[in-house]
Amino acid sequence: MTVMTTEVKDLADVLVRSAIGVEDACKMLRNMKDAPRILHQCIEIHRLENEADAILRRAVARLFKEEKDAINVIKWKEIYENLENASDRCEDVANIIEGVILEHA
Repeated sequence: MTVMTTEVKDLADVLVRSAIGVEDACKMLRNMKDAPRILHQCIEIHRLENEADAILRRAVARLFKEEKDAINVIKWKEIYENLENASDRCEDVANIIEGVILEHA
């Protein structure tokens, strides 16, 4: 497992963009007058999580189709799922931020 797959790179890219989105949304919470912008940022985080889901599905399908070594299948599947789970956590934060915005509307 010394070579990174395209799917890992794609999932990592989505995760970085999601984390940046969470950071930006949290910074914007200081000024509730920016509520539409904050909500737009949360929508983008949701979109990115859906993108991560799609990448995970493709990655696992390709893994089971192409990889012959069962140990490698287990390792890569775990890596893919952990990256996608981190994306899920970003979406959880976006949901909380949306709740805060709606409470103060």
